[in-house]
Amino acid sequence: MPKALLCIRIYSYITSTALPLAKLIGLTYITTNTAGPSALVHGSAFLYLPLVQPYTKPFLPVADQIARIQARGMVVTDKGKAQQYLENIGYYRLSGYWYPLRRSQITTAPSGEIVTTVLDDFRSGSEFSQVVDLYVFDKKLRLMMLDVLERIEIAFRTDIALQLGQYDPWAYREPTLLDGKFTADIPKGRSKTRFWDFIDRFDRAVSDSKEDFVKHFRATYSNPLPIWAAVELWDFGTLSMFLSGMKYRDQRAIAARYGVPRPELLPTWVRTLAFVRNVCAHHSRMWNKPLVAEPRAPRVGEVPLLDHLAQDKFARERFYSAAALARYFQRQINPNSSWGTRFVAAVDTFPQAPGIALGQAGSPADWKTLPLWS
Repeated sequence: MPKALLCIRIYSYITSTALPLAKLIGLTYITTNTAGPSALVHGSAFLYLPLVQPYTKPFLPVADQIARIQARGMVVTDKGKAQQYLENIGYYRLSGYWYPLRRSQITTAPSGEIVTTVLDDFRSGSEFSQVVDLYVFDKKLRLMMLDVLERIEIAFRTDIALQLGQYDPWAYREPTLLDGKFTADIPKGRSKTRFWDFIDRFDRAVSDSKEDFVKHFRATYSNPLPIWAAVELWDFGTLSMFLSGMKYRDQRAIAARYGVPRPELLPTWVRTLAFVRNVCAHHSRMWNKPLVAEPRAPRVGEVPLLDHLAQDKFARERFYSAAALARYFQRQINPNSSWGTRFVAAVDTFPQAPGIALGQAGSPADWKTLPLWS
């Protein structure tokens, strides 16, 4: 909800398309036309625009950045090291890690709603070294996830190639072998189907590829790449898009390999992992970030190792659910891997600082004792 609104009264012809257009560009309106917006009449309307202000914060040299966080209550014991980190990592990036260390103020609005305001100054005991420790911890988690997600991505590419390749070498380009909604429905706000979005994305990847196998194939054959070669050019996002567009029978066959009882769960789990892969690949903060792509919850008893996710919505909304899904798939793909042990060891390095707790990543208090992680 914006803090303030700018109200503008307009007089014009109001049509059935004008007011929806106002909605589309983010305007709230109240019309004085009693005939309703569907009629073409002359009337007036109030447009409510969010009242935003220009950005006026000045550039701050690193020395001034240090002075500012000190003035707000953060302890900086080694200014030389602090300057080095701010020069190499950046104030703005690090601010995402010290945000939980800032003080909060809780007030009650006239409506009775409880409002939490994050203040500029820091909690007592906040130190710059803790921020760096949290940054390093987050980097460890991202590297751990990239390691396991590589194995999962390759396994799913192979699963799809084996499942669809039996029908046709070019099954990924054949609409009759894919789900009808994927090939025929045009999502709202788009100009083409998800199938053609997928084909366009893939064809651009082929055109841009410098891979030797692609050069050889294009120079030798007139056909597009067969699916067992095509999947080698899919990133996790492309894989996730395609998996969601496969026929139910084929999703079921792949889901069965991993002990997933309902095929409709699988695309949402892979979409979650694709989102996390994106975050990690772009070096963004991960440990307490809400998931844009939340995995669909299994029912209790469907996948016993993931029962705790079925009962914990907050865990599904945060990083922990992605780590749990990755661990689940890793156990199926490579049960002898030490990844789970190494992940737990990395999490054990979570730093101590005011305002932060591992639970903010969505992890249950007893997560390390769960069968999933044994």
